[in-house]
Amino acid sequence: MNALLSTGLRPSIQHGLGFPTRGAKPARGCLDRLTDPLDQLISKSEHLLSKAMGEFTSQGRTYSLPRYLYLGPKGGGDIIRLGIFATIHGDEPEGAFALHRLVELLEANPELARGYALFLYPVCNPTGFEDGTRFSRSGRDLNREFWNGSLEPEVKFLESEIWMQAFHGIINLHMDDTSDGVYGYVNGTILSEYLLEPALRAAERFLPRDHRLEIDGFQARQGMIHDSFKGVLRAAPGTEQPPFELTLETPQRAHVQHQIEALSASLLSILDEYRQLIAVAANI
Repeated sequence: MNALLSTGLRPSIQHGLGFPTRGAKPARGCLDRLTDPLDQLISKSEHLLSKAMGEFTSQGRTYSLPRYLYLGPKGGGDIIRLGIFATIHGDEPEGAFALHRLVELLEANPELARGYALFLYPVCNPTGFEDGTRFSRSGRDLNREFWNGSLEPEVKFLESEIWMQAFHGIINLHMDDTSDGVYGYVNGTILSEYLLEPALRAAERFLPRDHRLEIDGFQARQGMIHDSFKGVLRAAPGTEQPPFELTLETPQRAHVQHQIEALSASLLSILDEYRQLIAVAANI
């Protein structure tokens, strides 16, 4: 496994993939720059698969949403299905690289994913990434469009995927250019809060926590927010067995490597903590 260099991103990411340096605003980009690192792992992996989903056109070009599946070693019970979503805001590509880092770590130690099927969606807003903007090319903030009858094709495809996969957990990766620390949103089941606190502690090995009492206009406590904007990517309202739902936010002005490491550490923490909670519940 090629580890990230201690002095910054390895050259293949920092230069060849056009990744932003600290404090720089993400530039317009080629989608391959976000998916190539994962694609290169597939040929060497016994656990990673890829199959894009959906097709739509914009300005005469055809797009699809990249989708990867990481199957951990078989566990003792039912497979735990988690959906992890990134780059739904086109100017937040760091989450896509955190998913690549997560898979690198799992490839080095597949036991960390025992019992899991991880559905990875590194680029939920391909036109926004290409244009270097928060919004999709249609001018919509896709993370305000869910479950309200949106006609945006990316949203419709993702809503369908959330329905079909019936995830046990949904995790969103975001970056905040107004914050100096990591924080998170919790929705869904009460398990969400129990998972978020250790995830933030894991992230604090690389970045400070945002301890403000108000973040993004919401009341916060120790970097945790129990409210959310209307229309964010989440499970369908009224789901009979709702999944846990977490959103992880890193400070976009921080060093990119630190964001990647913080997010991947948080995700590994969630895998470990949720497996333990499931085991305890099974014995009650």
